[in-house]
Amino acid sequence: MDVKDSTTASATAPPQYRRPPRLSDESDDVKPASPTPITAQKPEPLSQPKHEKEQQQHQSAIAVPSKDPDALDSGGGISFLSGSKAASFSYGYASFKGKRASMEDYFETTISEVDGQTVAFFGVFDGHGGSRTAEYLKDNLFNNLSGHPGFMKDTKTAIVESFRRTDADYLSGENPQQRDAGSTASTAVMIGNRILVANVGDSRVVASRAGSAIPLSNDHKPDRSDERERIEQAGGFIIWAGTWRVGGVLAVSRAFGDKLLKPYVVAEPEIQEELIDGIEFIIIASDGLWNVLSNKDAVNIVQEISDAEAACRKLVQESYTRGSSDNITCIVVRFEDH
Repeated sequence: MDVKDSTTASATAPPQYRRPPRLSDESDDVKPASPTPITAQKPEPLSQPKHEKEQQQHQSAIAVPSKDPDALDSGGGISFLSGSKAASFSYGYASFKGKRASMEDYFETTISEVDGQTVAFFGVFDGHGGSRTAEYLKDNLFNNLSGHPGFMKDTKTAIVESFRRTDADYLSGENPQQRDAGSTASTAVMIGNRILVANVGDSRVVASRAGSAIPLSNDHKPDRSDERERIEQAGGFIIWAGTWRVGGVLAVSRAFGDKLLKPYVVAEPEIQEELIDGIEFIIIASDGLWNVLSNKDAVNIVQEISDAEAACRKLVQESYTRGSSDNITCIVVRFEDH
């Protein structure tokens, strides 16, 4: 990765670029205006994953989220894909505020019918500068995608256009006094025997194939050589401020929202398509998990747990135990024929 020092990065920025004001937020992605550390109370220890005896009772049920904001929220279900060799799959999710003072992660698990065919949508949205962008994505992104007229015929084009539209709609309706919010989006769309992963930001999707961890997305970080070049060509710059940041503010190079950093921070997804056949399961998670677990570590944990929800709870528990200081959210989708 071609990483230049901060002096070079700043010097190459065109003179007409006005550096955005620093954003005040508790997220790792946004550099706080004040370096004063925030001390959060340690939440209650996480409960152990469910035992095998409980798995049968849970398979077709969706857990009701707890009213306690500090509790670990988890659930899951089972479904099938029309015309797919992997006739059925199970999925689970878990989300935990962790050591943060507030929860900025959202997620979505939707099974719906589009043009007579069963389609599954899964996504993790990690907000920064507040939770409103991530919540907007949960409520609108997959609706915009499934309603796209070309969704079934040209899914990749539909994904790109739906991501753009969702970002534009959010920005046009955003409170002008709250222009510093944004969110990542890591999504997986399953149609027939295909998985299409679309990623914006540094949440991540990883698959297990024959026991090996296979990344299905690449993190969008400012020090990625291609991302740095794109930002600088658009008139922006990156500098080191504890980590590499766009305009000295944002630690991800692509995100929804972030009106103050347009056009340098974009919601243009990178898309990867895979056949379901041969994939045992996929993991979608926010960086609260990936900051402390490698792809291989996460896959190894899930391999040992047949129930998708229990696997998610274990991933969250392990991330917290290893010192994650962020919100932690993950989804596991396990293909039952494997």
